[in-house]
Amino acid sequence: MKNFLFILLIAASLFLAILFYWQFSSAQKEVNLSRQRIADRDSKIYKQDRLIDSLQKRVTGLPQLAAGDTIELETPPSAQFADELGSLSESDINRLQKKGLRNPEVELKNSLIKNQSSLIPVKGTVGGTMTFRDIRILNDSYALAYFEDGHNGGNMLLKYSVANGVVTWKVLDSYSM
Repeated sequence: MKNFLFILLIAASLFLAILFYWQFSSAQKEVNLSRQRIADRDSKIYKQDRLIDSLQKRVTGLPQLAAGDTIELETPPSAQFADELGSLSESDINRLQKKGLRNPEVELKNSLIKNQSSLIPVKGTVGGTMTFRDIRILNDSYALAYFEDGHNGGNMLLKYSVANGVVTWKVLDSYSM
């Protein structure tokens, strides 16, 4: 009887060892298969990225560059003017400071935003509220502003005057898009 229990215990241990080895082996095969799939997908993604890059270069008209080559892009004069639009000159800043504004561009923009509800001639639609999104202070008398509510928008030309640090605004022209 002792021999029978001993043999039964050895048989059960052998069965469990074979079962665990078989599960370990199948899990290892699945891990290797998953790694291979990931490597294949990474390779496909890399090839697609290279294809997209080459197509984007063709579309933009840029020459194909070798590794390490660089190309300088020049901004066209029309785009430079748009970026410079709204920059106060030193003389404008000095005149506005003499009229009582410590930081003219910031104070003018803040004043315009504070008065936007009375200045913007269009009401918001679909629950939106018209607000200024871009403000350009053109010089010591004029400003250009873009307004929108997320659905509709427009531009306006404003004239302002400063006396003793107090800014007053007047809408000269506006249009909605």
